[in-house]
Amino acid sequence: MSSAPARPSLTAYGCLALSMSLVGSYVALTKPLALVFPVFLLAWLRFGIGAVAMAHWLRKPADEPALTPPTRRLLFLESFLGNFLFTLCMISGVKLTTAVSAGVIMAAIPAAVALLSWLFLRERVAPRVWAGVACAVLGIGLLSLAQVPRATAGAPGSHNLSWLGNLLLVGAVLCAASYAVIGKKRTGALGPRRISSLINLWGFALTTPFGLWLARDFDFAAVAPGMWVLLLFYALAACMWTVWLWMTGLKSVPAAQAGVFTVLLPISAALVGVGVLGEPLSGAQGLAFGVALAGVLLATLPSRAALRVRPASSADAN
Repeated sequence: MSSAPARPSLTAYGCLALSMSLVGSYVALTKPLALVFPVFLLAWLRFGIGAVAMAHWLRKPADEPALTPPTRRLLFLESFLGNFLFTLCMISGVKLTTAVSAGVIMAAIPAAVALLSWLFLRERVAPRVWAGVACAVLGIGLLSLAQVPRATAGAPGSHNLSWLGNLLLVGAVLCAASYAVIGKKRTGALGPRRISSLINLWGFALTTPFGLWLARDFDFAAVAPGMWVLLLFYALAACMWTVWLWMTGLKSVPAAQAGVFTVLLPISAALVGVGVLGEPLSGAQGLAFGVALAGVLLATLPSRAALRVRPASSADAN
């Protein structure tokens, strides 16, 4: 007789919540980093720190099958879209707009995953999820109509380019969604830690030529100590901490239910933007934020059938 699945603990829920909160926080905190480091140099340093920190994750487990050529191609594509291009679009976008705007746009990731899964994997999309997609589009549309204050739009002289920053963040959303869709297509033979370390290594390789070129003339001594601490937090949070926390939570929480915690990504990004970076929150931005959160919930709230599915012990996460 099979026993009923164990009820998820508060610790599991806490890990999922902290994972998404960290994602939102580091998205917002890349703004001051992007004002100090050139975009490609910042990306290279991020991947380099991650490569050192995750070196022990690269080791192939004895029971893991060898990488096949199709798997290698999918891993490279995951890294190119979900790591390399995502990081560049995200850093460049946050630099030109506000952290609050970044939170609103990043809230569209679950809707984008559903849309790309429908387009490329022919997955069925429930009407409620389509409503979530509509909310995501509406939230971004409302955000585009909001006026971004010149003092907080981004780098000096970039206040007229907030539209470009928002567009780059939409590109980051599509890159993140592509990563998730490719992850669905790829077989689950590899553990999530090794996947994360491999795609981070690809990201480091792709950014190395640009990073070395920019590092030649960059004055590293002029960087304040606080920026180095922030860079270390960003790299470790993006590469390791969020991955480990998400995997830990998924051990006892069904993936469909865990998706609801993505609502904390835009909330934490907005809180950091307003509370730490001193960004104002206009009425139009607040309305866009509310619509975006509604879209996240519509796209991720699990059905009753999904809640009855026993969580996998080796779920994939990024």
